[in-house]
Amino acid sequence: MNPLPPPAPVPEITEPPILTEAAPVPVTEVDEPQRNTISEWTVTVLLLLFGTTTLMQAYVIPTGSMEDSLLIGDHLLVDKLAYAPPGAISRYLLPYSEIKRGDIIVFRWPSDIQFTFVKRVIGIPGDRIRIRDRKVFRNGVEITEPYKYHKDDFFDSYRDNFPAEPNSGVEPGGRAMLASHVKDDEVVVPPNAYFALGDNRDRSLDSRYWGFVPRENIIGKPLIIYWSYDAPTHRLQSSTPSAEHVMDLGRNFFTKTRWRRTFSLIQGYPSKD
Repeated sequence: MNPLPPPAPVPEITEPPILTEAAPVPVTEVDEPQRNTISEWTVTVLLLLFGTTTLMQAYVIPTGSMEDSLLIGDHLLVDKLAYAPPGAISRYLLPYSEIKRGDIIVFRWPSDIQFTFVKRVIGIPGDRIRIRDRKVFRNGVEITEPYKYHKDDFFDSYRDNFPAEPNSGVEPGGRAMLASHVKDDEVVVPPNAYFALGDNRDRSLDSRYWGFVPRENIIGKPLIIYWSYDAPTHRLQSSTPSAEHVMDLGRNFFTKTRWRRTFSLIQGYPSKD
């Protein structure tokens, strides 16, 4: 049986797969269900005041794979301590946490670690993942995904019914995952690895295409949008702004800045399972 034709080109496949690093700036963690907004802001402000690039880093989103949670042109501060191994004393002073289902993570792309991605954790070690008719099932139960968007009317036999026979664009890591980690039509997440998807589910280069995220590739979690500017992908793929981008900023800074997104905390979606 011939496979269906491949889906329409997705931004992260047709564009260089990179979460562009911006000038280093400081910040914190957000995603613990027990913590309220006041405590989140308290930690954020403390890191802003005392943090260094060792603790956090600034990045800009150049592609739309995490829409509408994160938009092209969102400038993020990423907490690099969030998932670091806690020390004997620092565990009581700093907001360390385990990587959880529903967390948004920043990591080095397994296919080429010089590139940085941002995705959402769908599966942790031991989880069984499958997608049927665009619905994600984890350990046999359909999960609630209020953050997920489908913006493509085209149904793809691999992307939307996963795992399945690949029809295009699957990296060696993705093929290795399909060959060694599928049981009873489910992908089983191995130890020290995570299964991650983009929220813009039809336009995301993610674990379906390149496999698991190794634990050691995870840099941290995005905490806050410190600035959001409406600019096209091609202007955001370099850490050095082009003359075109500088001119656009000069003319349109106030009208193209998304003021409502400025200083927005980035929340994960804690899973109940």
